[in-house]
This record gives sequence, structure tokens and C-alpha cells, in this order.
Amino acid sequence: MSLVETDDVEGGESLSLHQRILSDIRDKILSGAWAPGHRIPFEHELTAQYNCSRMTVNKALSQLAKAGLIERRRRSGSFVRQPQSQAAVLELHDIRIEVEALGLPYRYERLERVKRRSGAEERALLGLAAPGPVLALEGLHFAGERPFALEQRLINLSAVAEAGEEEFLEIAPGPWLIGRVPWSEAEHRIRAMAADETIADALDIDAGAPCLVVERRTWSAEHPVTHVRFVYPAESHTLVARFTPSQG
Repeated sequence: MSLVETDDVEGGESLSLHQRILSDIRDKILSGAWAPGHRIPFEHELTAQYNCSRMTVNKALSQLAKAGLIERRRRSGSFVRQPQSQAAVLELHDIRIEVEALGLPYRYERLERVKRRSGAEERALLGLAAPGPVLALEGLHFAGERPFALEQRLINLSAVAEAGEEEFLEIAPGPWLIGRVPWSEAEHRIRAMAADETIADALDIDAGAPCLVVERRTWSAEHPVTHVRFVYPAESHTLVARFTPSQG
């Protein structure tokens, strides 16, 4: 997709600025100067930087979004988009979308919320070098009347202090974090396990039943943000990845 605006906008000078904004942001993304998850300056900041109208900035950002270079999030701003070759593996899914794609009503239920100082096991999970405050959360995602996934999450409150004030009763922690903290790196681990009594009771399955476990850590600008473990009944969940060959 071409990133050059061809429509007449606010005269020749604005068209030149429009191209300059597109070129400057595109070059920083493609050069790697702005990594995936990097927040693009807000519209009012770009307006002041380029001494142009907000409409010119908005049109430039809209074209960058259509070209797949950035993503625009309501109330959060614009961020460098994860490259498609990695997004197939590292995309951070909202479980609500997975459930609604099945044509079933979605519901989240918080089971536990505890703020505490991190222990050795929690520091290892988050990749923390020293003890610090963490928020431990456990919740269930439902598809209709059936449990869909058990979520066990740790949030590093040194990186996301406002999470300590959120109850997570109306919203699951995953989409809450995605909407507030731009992630720059993620790590996924996928494995199988047999459900113990606690997991079996939460997911309403037999003890020993096979489960799929997806563990994920995310960072923002090298700061550990969260570690989460999703446990799915194996018989009702499949992971699919689609990707393209590496370019060199």
C-alpha cells in the first residue's frame, strides 16, 4: 500500500507536511528505531512538532494504520504494530473474542485477588531481580455456562502501579493491561498437563483430564509487566498459528 497521500488537502504546504510526517514515522519504524509496542507521539505533540493542523496528523496516522505499520487504540494512542511474521505466534488474544467467535456468550469471574511482596517463585516467573510488590489474580473465563479457561496471573506493580487499585471485577486483567501498557516483547510457552484436583474443580472436568497450558510473559521497554498461565480443557481448545517464511 502506498503511503503517499494523493488527495488535495489544505493546499500544497499541508501535502508536503503530510508526506514528511508519513516518511519520518515510517523510517523510524522500518529502521527499528521504534520497536513493536513503541508509542507514537500523541496527535497534539505531532501537531506542535510539525506546526500543522491536527487533521493533517490524523490523516497521516490513519494511512500508517491502513498500511499495517501502526495500530490506533482508543484513549491510549497509537503504537508500532507487531510485525505480521511474529504476530501469528506472539499475538496477545482477548479470550472474549475467542469465545464470541464460537457464538457463545462470554463472562469473566474473578476468583482471587491478593497484593503482596514477591517471593522467590514469583520473581522467577516474572523475571524480577529483586523483591517487589506484585498483584496475584485468579479468574475463570466462561463460554456460555461452561468454564472455558482458568487464568492465573501475576502483575509487577513496580511497572504498573495503577493495577494495584483495580479490582478486576468488571474486566479481565488481560485486556485491561493491553489497553494501558504498550508491550514491547512477549514470550509464550505451551505444554500439556493432567488436571489436578484444584484445576479440575475450577474447570468442571475430571481430575487427570488432559489440559492445554499457555504461559506468557510480557515486557514493556525491558521492564517485566506480567506473567500469566491459561489452562484450557484439551478437548475443547486448539491453537493455530499461521506464518510466512522468514525474509533472509
